[in-house]
Amino acid sequence: MKSGKKMLTGLTLQELEQFAESIGEKKFRGRQLFSWLYEKRATGFVDMTDLAKGLREKLEAVAAIGCLQLAGRTQSNESNTVKYLFQLQDNHSIESVLIRESSRRTCCLSTQAGCAFKCSFCATGAMGFHRDLTAGEIVDQVLFIEREAGVDLTNVVLMGMGEPLQNYDAVIKACRLLNHPDGLAIAGRHIVLSTVGIVPAIYRFADEGHPFRLAISLHAPTDEKRRILLPIGRKYPLAELMKAVRYYAQKARQHPTFEYVLLAGVNDSEQDAEDLVRLLKGLPCKINLIPYNAAIEKFSTPDAQAVDRFVQRLLPLQAPVSVRWSKGADIAAACGQLAIRHP
Repeated sequence: MKSGKKMLTGLTLQELEQFAESIGEKKFRGRQLFSWLYEKRATGFVDMTDLAKGLREKLEAVAAIGCLQLAGRTQSNESNTVKYLFQLQDNHSIESVLIRESSRRTCCLSTQAGCAFKCSFCATGAMGFHRDLTAGEIVDQVLFIEREAGVDLTNVVLMGMGEPLQNYDAVIKACRLLNHPDGLAIAGRHIVLSTVGIVPAIYRFADEGHPFRLAISLHAPTDEKRRILLPIGRKYPLAELMKAVRYYAQKARQHPTFEYVLLAGVNDSEQDAEDLVRLLKGLPCKINLIPYNAAIEKFSTPDAQAVDRFVQRLLPLQAPVSVRWSKGADIAAACGQLAIRHP
């Protein structure tokens, strides 16, 4: 931090214990800080009423909590969706989304300021890459939204700005904090990391045995189309990507989810669906079809009939197929729409 204070948000239990000892306190004070930060969602040291006044004053002098400043909040008129604009301490900005659906309360988190992968249909990619977020900046999106909205989140998807597996260490640290039973306690199976397909990171993720789920942003069933839509397809062809995903499925004993944005006249034909069946054949998986949310002018959304035809062609896979008509498109909060729009 510019102030020279130690940022506590994003620190693990062990790191907080070490911090407590570094300022001359007993190790157990670190556990108290962990509880106040992640279980009780404290907004300041003054809230930590089981700490002596002298300790709270010491903490105020040397440490800080909360990485984000709210710069904007937009409520959808069409759904129970809210988009948050946060300013980081170096004046970069990110967006997060809260989606309420019946008993589910899902937060879509950003993992980077901007994105370097330049997927051709994605507004975030068009704004370019600025930097990775810290684990604290990722976790603080959840803490802030839970306090502001007065909800306990049931699900977290790391599908906002950025490529989670490019910021691997900070993302995994944040997910562990979100999952910790003495903190936010969000179930591992309800934390989903989305990737455009960084093959070495998929192998690493599988080998480390995390309880979190993996979603693959596929978006095309052939190398020819995928290289046009997702530049990373030039580095990692589908054969390499699918080998890594099959390894993950076997090693982690998890069914991966494939995200597939349907672009009218680009990747939504019956032939595309049949190619997708051939690509995924024999792999236990889930498929999320996402009719395109307007973000880049040259792409458009297929009509309901085209979406239905695509779904019907996937039936031979005998895999769960969901059509996700995204929430929050009216406030540019849907999949692929997050981008900082400067006046």
